[in-house]
Amino acid sequence: MLLPKKVKHRKWRKGRSKGNETRGSELAFGNYGLKILEAKWINSRQIEAARRVIIRYIRKGGKLWIRIFPFKPVTRKGTEVPMGGGKGTVDHYVFPVKPGRIIFELDGVEEEKAKEAFKDAAIKLPVKTKFITRA
Repeated sequence: MLLPKKVKHRKWRKGRSKGNETRGSELAFGNYGLKILEAKWINSRQIEAARRVIIRYIRKGGKLWIRIFPFKPVTRKGTEVPMGGGKGTVDHYVFPVKPGRIIFELDGVEEEKAKEAFKDAAIKLPVKTKFITRA
């Protein structure tokens, strides 16, 4: 799974996600991409699950780029812990995506194979996605 080696602050605030993505909204590396259509947090387990589905589908045929990295820590308090006592410990890391962000790119395979791989990977993600190609 993807985890940051070091973060500036151990515990972060939640923050709010608004608007559309301005960075990472164009294909930069491959000919095919998977674009996000709604705002959500994607955790490292979901990214890894989608990556494994794509790799298993394309086998040794193409090259995959992962355009996101989970850098935001999410905390959780233990079960049956009473109110108070401060913020919990870091449980996992997420990447907050906005609509328009490309999360995976693929090259070196035919379009139908890429479309099938991204369709299977989209099932593993908690957001609506769209298959895009280089125009």
